[in-house]
Amino acid sequence: MAMTDPIADMFTRIRNACLAKHRTVDIPASRMKATILEVLAKQGYIEGWQAVEGAAHPTVRVHLRYYRHKPVIEGLRRVSTPGLRRYVQSGAIKKVRGGLGVAIISTSQGIMTDREAKKRSLGGEVIAEVW
Repeated sequence: MAMTDPIADMFTRIRNACLAKHRTVDIPASRMKATILEVLAKQGYIEGWQAVEGAAHPTVRVHLRYYRHKPVIEGLRRVSTPGLRRYVQSGAIKKVRGGLGVAIISTSQGIMTDREAKKRSLGGEVIAEVW
């Protein structure tokens, strides 16, 4: 059976791996997931990611980040879903957790953080919130 929301599946795998204190987690690969993982790595929420060699299907391995034995990612929430897309204009972008978190937004110029989209005066689809 086909998966209806692969992005939500990726976030659930990361959330579960953080709760179980795993160092890495394997996720089915796609270009959009890779771009989201790049944003998470630039913001310091994960150590990084890499493609898994020799896997039957395209897979990426995400290296999770911990600080004092606690996961850096405290919360991860999918905002826009396939059944209900959430779009926002650049002036209406809200801060996540009072600026302590970050929203991942898909704009016409690529996937970026809420701060970067606001700086460039771009709106788009709010993919997720991370704190």
